[in-house]
Amino acid sequence: MVSDPRKWVLPMADAGADGFTFHAEADADPAAVVDAIRRAAPRKMVVGVALKPGTPIAALDALWRDGEFLADFVLVMTVEPGFGGQSFMPAMMDKVKALRAQFPTMDIQVDGGLGPATVETRRAAGANYIVAGSAVFKAREPAAVIAQLRDGVNEFCLQKRKRTTASRAPARVVPVYFFFHDFKMP
Repeated sequence: MVSDPRKWVLPMADAGADGFTFHAEADADPAAVVDAIRRAAPRKMVVGVALKPGTPIAALDALWRDGEFLADFVLVMTVEPGFGGQSFMPAMMDKVKALRAQFPTMDIQVDGGLGPATVETRRAAGANYIVAGSAVFKAREPAAVIAQLRDGVNEFCLQKRKRTTASRAPARVVPVYFFFHDFKMP
């Protein structure tokens, strides 16, 4: 998480980033962050907005304009951001369920405490993208963990594709992302 996401939009676009996710709490005007991302990219970057565990879904209200939600996806943090290896917070699945009810076709990511034991809980709540860090990088057999995680969300993605292809964010059949928790911006 960075405290001034607009500061990083141009450097990320210039570096060729395909997407930019920022925390809703990090800017007083999250819609302005989305506008900056849309203007900065020579080609379209996928825009995500993240919610920390203590941030209510109402924080997304500022991201509506003319009846359209401005971000491409929402990322629900299921741990407090800052370091890897934390325990999954199952109470955050209520937030995922509420988002899925509000946005039936939008991509919803979850990040934090993910592992083979928790992936089904997230899939059942409606999350179709997962961010895995420690579960993969600390595993004896990372490829096996990746396969388990992939299998845990593929069914939802296939169901989503059948429901609609109207979502602005592209449908992905294998939605496994890996986040390097130790990554530092220069």
